[in-house]
Amino acid sequence: MADIEKVAKIFACSQSTSLAQSIADSYGIPLGNVNTMHFSDGEFQPSFEESVRGSRVFIIGSTFPNSDNLMEMLLMLDAAKRSSARHITAVLPYFGWARQDRKDKPRVPIAAKLVAKMLETAGATRIITMDLHADQIQGFFEKPVDHLYASTVFLPYLRSLKLDDLTIASPDMGGSKRAYAYSKFLESDVVICYKQRAKANKISHMELIGDVTGKNVILADDMVDTAGTLTHAANLMMERGAKSVRAICSHPVLSGGAYEKIQESKLEELIVTDSIPLKKDSPKIKVLSCADLFADVMKAVHYNKSISGKFLM
Repeated sequence: MADIEKVAKIFACSQSTSLAQSIADSYGIPLGNVNTMHFSDGEFQPSFEESVRGSRVFIIGSTFPNSDNLMEMLLMLDAAKRSSARHITAVLPYFGWARQDRKDKPRVPIAAKLVAKMLETAGATRIITMDLHADQIQGFFEKPVDHLYASTVFLPYLRSLKLDDLTIASPDMGGSKRAYAYSKFLESDVVICYKQRAKANKISHMELIGDVTGKNVILADDMVDTAGTLTHAANLMMERGAKSVRAICSHPVLSGGAYEKIQESKLEELIVTDSIPLKKDSPKIKVLSCADLFADVMKAVHYNKSISGKFLM
């Protein structure tokens, strides 16, 4: 039997069970059965409760901290390899540790490169991920990488808002390329925030490059962690005369006091995907599912079809 005639199998890491179930539903096959045994000291052992021999296996799990989430993905990849799966795809809606993608000072690791090597060593023969912190991380892998963009999810929603006087904003200089891509598709202006950090997750100064007077502003970023930059930028833009400020962020890490900052800020809405499950609900946070996007791409990969039509920008 040709490989593409075999039904693919989808399995979930424990931190991404809800998203994996949605992906499996959209794909049209049941989610595979995985059992995880926990030892009293915190060690755990996942096991596939069905045969994967000769199959194409998709293992879905975002690798956000703590490190158990990454370790679970590695163990499941290793289990699939040792169970004679033919193709093993690590589906990482959120690729964790990606902020450490270079040496920005002496004597520090390049964690994103290390994670890439570990995934391949564990058994991944392909990677599917979304909105990497830096596009160049794809080059850390020797295996094929399908790098998806949440714009496929966000743009239809932004169009549905029918906002006039629209302006796309980047909360920092590093995100200017993303902001320009959105602005080209939405035919809008662009403004950029310039920030200086006193230390990680702490802004010492922020300035706005561009005019937002009378504009409906959409801040575009790949992730929101403490929400300090995002809320600072939103408040600054409202002070400079913006009509409204919304934000789109692919990955809702939302650590520390992020939920409180968002609630107290002048952000009208924070729009995120379900790449990371929310810790709690918030009236200002709207979640758009990326399940259909991943399911369509996984199906195209299984049947050796092009995925270029999934890139809106």
